[in-house]
Amino acid sequence: MSAPPPLVEVTNLVKHYPGERGLFGLGPPRGVIRAVDGVSFTIGAGETLGLVGESGCGKSTVGRTILRLVEPTAGQVGFDGRDVFALTGPELRGLRRKMQIVFQDPYSSLNPRMTVRQTLREPLQIHRLASGDDANRRVSALLEEVGLDAAFADSYPHELSGGQRQRVGIARALSVEPAFLVCDEPVSALDVSVQAQVLNLLADLREKRRLTYLFIAHDLAVVKHVADRVAVMYLGKIVELAPAPVLYDAPRHPYTRSLLSAVPVPNPTAQRQRIVLQGDVPSPANPPPGCPFHPRCPHPKKSERCRSEVPALREVAPRQLAACHYAELPM
Repeated sequence: MSAPPPLVEVTNLVKHYPGERGLFGLGPPRGVIRAVDGVSFTIGAGETLGLVGESGCGKSTVGRTILRLVEPTAGQVGFDGRDVFALTGPELRGLRRKMQIVFQDPYSSLNPRMTVRQTLREPLQIHRLASGDDANRRVSALLEEVGLDAAFADSYPHELSGGQRQRVGIARALSVEPAFLVCDEPVSALDVSVQAQVLNLLADLREKRRLTYLFIAHDLAVVKHVADRVAVMYLGKIVELAPAPVLYDAPRHPYTRSLLSAVPVPNPTAQRQRIVLQGDVPSPANPPPGCPFHPRCPHPKKSERCRSEVPALREVAPRQLAACHYAELPM
């Protein structure tokens, strides 16, 4: 029996922005900024895919482009067998019910002039899911589902803590009964103790509602506890993709190895060799030729091939993909 098709299918996704213009913003743009440069992956129904990498590598742009909060330059995104980029009008509005986002900053993502009740009623009214007393009952149920008392419904965002505001943001995303959530660094702005609570909440909601997540983060320790598979991005490209246990136990790409070497170990006697990368991340407006990681790569086998030939994202072990010419060789 063949496996079911993936819920989300991203193929060669590209998002370029125009570069800087001349003096006083006049004249044509100088080149392009390659924020996302040919990203492909799938997410199965009920799966959590972690998307990790340094700030500025294009993680959030991938998530927002999938949802069409940002329009793509090229590529395709399929959701439940439908071409997301081909939809318009009522069809696109209907699809937005099934694809929602939890933003990074729980304060700026909420309207400070709206109460929690108004914030949660708004999507219900836009999608004509409930009104009047029925909408108020659903607001109370949503707040309780995310661990807040129904009395918070008449509060404004400034009256809530960061964790409470993020719970409201999660409730807003859940209000239209989605199947897929893009979690765009949902805990990076929270205290560590609150992070654990929100992560547990997202895990519980995934099981209860059978949700599918794209979990974007830069903290690999967090991703390890929530993701089924992990994709590592560098300079607009995916450089490694594997099941989480495989990637954390046996990373194949030098960049992944360097990231994992920096993750703190909760054992003061444990010895770990830290891989310190040299230089800065290249500009996406002027990426290096060949492998985008080669100027900083510590691999002892690095060669002229790395400087001239772009490595393909290929299978280097069962279910493990890496974009490195020498991924099979030890460092």
